[in-house]
Amino acid sequence: MKNWIELLSEFKEKRQPVALVTVTKCSGSAPCVVSSRMIVTEDKSIYGTIGGGKLEYKAIDESILALKENRIIESSYTLGPDFAQCCGGVVEFIIEPMNQSPELHLFGAGHIGTEIANLLVNTPFKVKLIDSRPHWFSEFDIHESIEQCQVKENDFKTFRDAVTWGKNCYVLVLTHNHAIDFDIIAMALENETKYLGLIGSKTKKARFNNMLIKEMNIKEGMDNVVCPIGLPIGGDTPKEIAISVVAQLLQVHYNSTVSADEE
Repeated sequence: MKNWIELLSEFKEKRQPVALVTVTKCSGSAPCVVSSRMIVTEDKSIYGTIGGGKLEYKAIDESILALKENRIIESSYTLGPDFAQCCGGVVEFIIEPMNQSPELHLFGAGHIGTEIANLLVNTPFKVKLIDSRPHWFSEFDIHESIEQCQVKENDFKTFRDAVTWGKNCYVLVLTHNHAIDFDIIAMALENETKYLGLIGSKTKKARFNNMLIKEMNIKEGMDNVVCPIGLPIGGDTPKEIAISVVAQLLQVHYNSTVSADEE
């Protein structure tokens, strides 16, 4: 097997979720040693071993749970009759899900959009700021950690290709043009996202809802779109609106983790 660090780097580059199982304690007779490691993918492929047998099967099942709920799991097992082993050893291990950080794809590098992006620096979110206006990014002070992506207004494929769709994908739509907003929302509804938000009023939401149903044949309309965006904490300056939106994004991210821990 390749070095586990090299393997993790390859999975990270591919943005493929994996769980890293690390044995943290062994006592008595056990089929592994402290620091034994195993990498588990979502389809239960494994790289490395923590000793095989029923213990390893348990670790694989718990790894799938850790990936599904995106949370760290610590386990301890006594290798008695239930494991078809009478050695009586105890093995403890930790399972860490990886490559599942939330990724925000923010369409619209305006005053609110750039405030949202900058406020998310040093949070779990990886942020990509997307805009179709030429040379627009130079108008704002954007943190160096934020990825800037220029798309072409006359080539909508560049909009679609700018997003990494999936269960860790958050999309915010705040462009300078309502027609572009609508096209992005319609596109996003055809792909997998964790969160899809649109800046605008209840009137804008109702109009988009009718258009999605009647023109795009999307029966759910705006049911799966957050609009207006942000928590109702008050304030109407770009920074205050951005704070309410960032609070909502963090709430969505952390609530899924908290709910998993409470089950």
